[in-house]
Formats: sequence, C-alpha cells, structure tokens
Amino acid sequence: MKMLMLGSGTSTGVPRVGNDWGACDPEEPRNRRTRVSVLISNDAGQRILIDTSTDLRQQLLAHRVDHLDAVLWTHDHADHCHGIDDLRVLRYGRSNPLPGFANTYTVSQLKRRFDYIFDGQHGYPSIVDIKPLGQTPLIAGFAVEAVDMPHGPARSTGYRLEADGATIVYATDFSEITSEMIACFDGADILICDCLRRKPHPTHAHLDMALELAERTQAARLVLTHLDKSMDYRSLCQEVPEHVTVGFDGLEITA
Repeated sequence: MKMLMLGSGTSTGVPRVGNDWGACDPEEPRNRRTRVSVLISNDAGQRILIDTSTDLRQQLLAHRVDHLDAVLWTHDHADHCHGIDDLRVLRYGRSNPLPGFANTYTVSQLKRRFDYIFDGQHGYPSIVDIKPLGQTPLIAGFAVEAVDMPHGPARSTGYRLEADGATIVYATDFSEITSEMIACFDGADILICDCLRRKPHPTHAHLDMALELAERTQAARLVLTHLDKSMDYRSLCQEVPEHVTVGFDGLEITA
C-alpha cells in the first residue's frame, strides 16, 4: 500500500490569506500547505481518495492523478468536502458514477448541498453514487473499517484501510481519544493523524494527543497532518521521535 499526502494543512491552509505564515518559514517549501486530503493505493493500482478538499483540483494536477476507484469522506466541513465539483473530470470516460462512502449524517449533508453531484442535472449524469458505510465493506480492493470520532460538538469518521498485508489508518479532525478508536486503529503500519498545533484545541488533536494515540494503538509509524501556521516543518521535525514523520504536501510513504 502507498499513501500520497495531497494536502497537509488546516482549514485556512498555510499561508493564510494575507500572506500570513505565522511561525512557519516561508523559505521552506514543505510549510506551504493545502487543505487535507490523502490518496491510498494498493499493489493492483486501485486508488481511494479520502476527502475532497477545497484545493482538490490543484492537488490532482500536481500529482497527475487521472483516475480514482472510490471516494471516502470523513465529515462535511468545508475544507474536507467543498472541492467535490473537481470529481466531475474523473467521471469522464466511466460507464458509471464514482463509488462514494461516508457515515449516514455526512451522506445526508453532502446530498443536501451538492444534489447535482449525486442526482445529475440538466441532462448531465450523476458523478458519485454515495452510500452510507456498511458493517464490513470491501471498497475498491481495500478492506475498510470506520469509527466515529469526537470533533468538538461535531463528529468525524476515522478509517482503517487494509490491503496487500498492510494497514493504513487515517484519523483527522478529532478532539478526544475513545476506546472505539483504539480498537479500530490498533497495530497500524501507518497512522496518519490530526495534529493542529502544540497547545490543546477544543475541536482538534494537538501534538501530545497525536503521540498518545500512536502509543496506545502501537502504530509502527505516525504521520502528522492538518498542521496550522504555528507548526514550522523543520522545527517540528527536530522535536518529534524517530518513528514520527511530519507530513507535507506531496509526501509519499509505502506501508
């Protein structure tokens, strides 16, 4: 299995509008962060996209992504889903819509906001066939397990993907570690984890919480994502243990 980090930034990206880099060195290219999204592929070349970030078009162009086999959504917040229209081009040449999955609430919210994506409109075909996550789904060649995660007053979905004898977990936008999360994520080869900043935050994991989740799940490798402007890449690399990788746009890792 391979993981390509399409975007590694928080909801406003780095830099923020106004050329606000915060504590991030603007001369370090890995500090330039688009909104979070990842692409997971297996040995057969099947690809699952997790989240359609606001920056999806530029991410797909940057990495020459020209096909997908399925899309998963973690939740309905704008930075995770408002790039959904950029899936239109990936529908071209297909005989059927792209398969899409999310929890029941997220499915309802996406359908309400983007009905034309799922129902078609004015003679144009539907782009995505979205369904609520099942109990034991096999999606595009991956065994996928999902878990509900607290995200402040909202909820987000964490994913465990297995293929080719490896496991990758994607857990972004959570503010509390639950026993259900520990059980779902246990023993992952790669844990891609929310890490907004160093100080605690009411709706996101901070550095100590990300490290705690990796320890409690015995993850072989922790990859930090959803980083804000306080998280300078080089400074953070010097702080974290050897098994921790600071994520950046374009990072590729094989499990």
